[in-house]
Amino acid sequence: MAVPLKRIFYLNRLAHPVFAEIVRERTDVALQALENASPESEVAPVLASAHAYQIPSVRDELAPQFHARAALLARSPELLVVSTGGAGYDTVDLDACTDAGVLALNQAGGNAHSVAEHVLGMMLCLAKRIIEADRRMRRSPGIRRLDYMNAEVRGKTLGIVGIGHVGTRIAELCRGLFDMRVLAFDPYLDAAQVAARGAEKVEIEPLLRQSDFVSVSCPLTAETRGMIGEREYAQMQPHAFFITTARGGIHDEQALAQALRDGRLAGAGLDVWDPEPPPPEHPLLQMDNVLASPHIAGTTREARRNIATLAARQLLDVLDGKPAARLLNPQVWPAFAKRFERAFGFAPSAGPG
Repeated sequence: MAVPLKRIFYLNRLAHPVFAEIVRERTDVALQALENASPESEVAPVLASAHAYQIPSVRDELAPQFHARAALLARSPELLVVSTGGAGYDTVDLDACTDAGVLALNQAGGNAHSVAEHVLGMMLCLAKRIIEADRRMRRSPGIRRLDYMNAEVRGKTLGIVGIGHVGTRIAELCRGLFDMRVLAFDPYLDAAQVAARGAEKVEIEPLLRQSDFVSVSCPLTAETRGMIGEREYAQMQPHAFFITTARGGIHDEQALAQALRDGRLAGAGLDVWDPEPPPPEHPLLQMDNVLASPHIAGTTREARRNIATLAARQLLDVLDGKPAARLLNPQVWPAFAKRFERAFGFAPSAGPG
């Protein structure tokens, strides 16, 4: 019996053209595209027949009606899998996917090297006061170099909030290049697992109190939303720097701006915002000791190609009945397997990878 055509759709754009190149090598798979502004006459038939959704992972780039939440899943009765375009998954409601029997996948690790390098760049730029000196030299004559006394990174303490793929790479770089002490807060890993990733496991409070740099690398979830706020900034040392390449919404921007105004922190490096991009008049963008970038830590040519390759291959594996390497809701597998068999006439070969 012939297997039905497997249908994948995506929104707006792919991380890299290699995704489409890999998928279109398959004659049994159809790839369709929608835009945020696509008319309902185009959207409805795609949603009604799709088996897989390659979804953007940055929420502010995706129209709300295309987030993988209960409303979209209800319109997509054949949908078996949602695959994000990165490690983040705040455009996906994991509970809604699980309730609907839909696998949720991400591409964790695909941009780890790029994001870790961005963190390292921010650390150096802030500690060496490069951005402050650059701005002053461009707008004021007679700069005095001793006004920009700065600090070495070597031998300092780095605290990582969330030591997954990105956090592990940050730890590796900082220990190897600068002989830094690395602390990590991650409630989902035990001390041995954290040690294997190059850090000492601690709770959030001692991490904040002891670190010269705090780097946030965890996903945005109901648990992490708002986890870094006024209380947490107050626990950090006045000479410390706060850096995040995770997601806007994890840290309180207004409380951070006040802590910087009050001199309770030395500076901040921010690649993520809520919303994105922030308006030019945002208080944090008016401060010379804030290094800002528009969610580009993982937007390198290398990372985009790697993520697209991982996403295409993982999605095709799942549609072929193979295990998923980066499954976010493994508890859904039994329900997914039944729906998969109804759709394609054969059972997937194994449980979660």
